[in-house]
Amino acid sequence: MTAILSTHDLALTFPTKKGPVEAVRGIDLTVEQGEILGFLGPNGAGKSTTLRMLTTLLPPTRGTATVAGHDLATEPRAVRRKIGYVAQSGGLDPQERVRSELVLQGRFYRLSRAEAEARAEELAVDLDLTELLDRTCAELSGGQRRRLDIAMALTHRPALLFLDEPTTGLDPGSRADLWQLVRRIRDEGTTVFLTTHYLDEADALADRLVVVDHGEIVAEGTPRALKERYGGSPEATLQDTFIAITGHGPRREESAPLAV
Repeated sequence: MTAILSTHDLALTFPTKKGPVEAVRGIDLTVEQGEILGFLGPNGAGKSTTLRMLTTLLPPTRGTATVAGHDLATEPRAVRRKIGYVAQSGGLDPQERVRSELVLQGRFYRLSRAEAEARAEELAVDLDLTELLDRTCAELSGGQRRRLDIAMALTHRPALLFLDEPTTGLDPGSRADLWQLVRRIRDEGTTVFLTTHYLDEADALADRLVVVDHGEIVAEGTPRALKERYGGSPEATLQDTFIAITGHGPRREESAPLAV
């Protein structure tokens, strides 16, 4: 398979009053074209910092990365043209209508007005948003907002889609719908880089998992391979496997609603 993302010794150190803090300590990572990669780790492990570097939002302190065929350090604009990014908090204007948000996103990517309007209609059909086009974002449910977030990230047909905690706060039905959408996006040719604290989600969606802790990769492989190696059996739960790898669970204060 062809790598769509690769890093070597990618690291980021933050200066603080008490001295430098190494949030990411040298990540060597490869993501293959056409896979769903689950990027897991406890709170403070370096997941979000790594994601922000890979999406050009934070410059690395050291190391190199190639994202969708472009150098992260020297070609950040080219990287941004090839990736989509859905932040955990989303980025919708509650007063804007769904159609307006989609068209504006297309205009940001230099589509003509007619092209942006056509792409908005296409995405609305594809992500089941057609009946919502004239609603304001404030009128949408949590699941509808996440579908709109993803539609906006797909406007320019990215080769690689980053999803940061995409189902946080969703009810079981909305989570199940979003899982099906993520699988379909992958099946249609877009590589997906997924961060989540929900281990059932990672188990159900990811072709391969990478676990980070203390700013370093501590395990990687298919869900089955990790269960066999660290959980003692392919029938082990990913929760038990994760605890065996890191020594603690992903997030104690939050449990995921069930989805299939």
